[in-house]
Amino acid sequence: MSAASGSSSLTGLAGASGDATSIAALRSAAARDPKAAIRETAKQFEALFMQQLMKSMREATMSSGMLDNSGTQLGTELLDTQYANKMSGLPGGLAAAIARQLERQLGSGAAAALAAPGAAGAAGAPATSLDATPLSSRQIDFIRTHQDAARAAESASGIPAAFTVAQAAHESGWGQREIKNADGTSSHNLFGIKAGPGWSGPVAEITTTEYVGGEAQKVTAKFRSYASYGESFRDYARLMKESPRYAGVVAQAAQAPASAASALGFAHGLQRAGYATDPAYADKLGRLINTTLRMQKVIS
Repeated sequence: MSAASGSSSLTGLAGASGDATSIAALRSAAARDPKAAIRETAKQFEALFMQQLMKSMREATMSSGMLDNSGTQLGTELLDTQYANKMSGLPGGLAAAIARQLERQLGSGAAAALAAPGAAGAAGAPATSLDATPLSSRQIDFIRTHQDAARAAESASGIPAAFTVAQAAHESGWGQREIKNADGTSSHNLFGIKAGPGWSGPVAEITTTEYVGGEAQKVTAKFRSYASYGESFRDYARLMKESPRYAGVVAQAAQAPASAASALGFAHGLQRAGYATDPAYADKLGRLINTTLRMQKVIS
């Protein structure tokens, strides 16, 4: 091994150690403040790009060779790293563009869209409103509270648990806008499933929002009422599994691994099958499923 390759190895080991520390710090930051973590990630990407740029420039420049050795090479690399870090994260720089792209891909930039009133689910769920801020402790608690029921529903229907709990969050406004019984108690109906002619159980009648010809209208509708949230998840799984209306959606969701692409396909499939009347339902639900997928990795 030459002295030059030895110094590169030393720098690489130091970089690997720093990277591991940085990744751990970013994961921790993402749980507390996803937007700040995105900005820091973008800054690090820009710093890496600047380091490679300066390295290419130095390699393209002829050196005298008089003072070149492993020590000066290591010193130059460390100096370039300092320059790169100083030049990264400046207003209007590459990091800002990277952050915008990451927000679009990861869904943070779509939080405002999620704040719009939710669609009427199952041909008329109550309108919902989701926070435009990163997931709060209440939202994380919602995922933790219902993830076991969602996994049981996955076993029964084949629909990934992340899809199911995200849909419950969307339909109920993270549990803050549940359908209420006449006496004010919760109907535990997290999916906005209506009480049609075939339903013989308890009913909650409320005013909700329907979209007719793309226009929102207030209507009175009857929804199923359950004794528990677990019963709501079981009924949802049964409906999705047994209804011919959703057969294609369920088959597709069960076959593909849970991902951003399959989440969007699932959401659009539900909309085409008539689960909701809001024209933007699929996009809202798809983004929320992706958010839930990321959060499950953090809290699991």
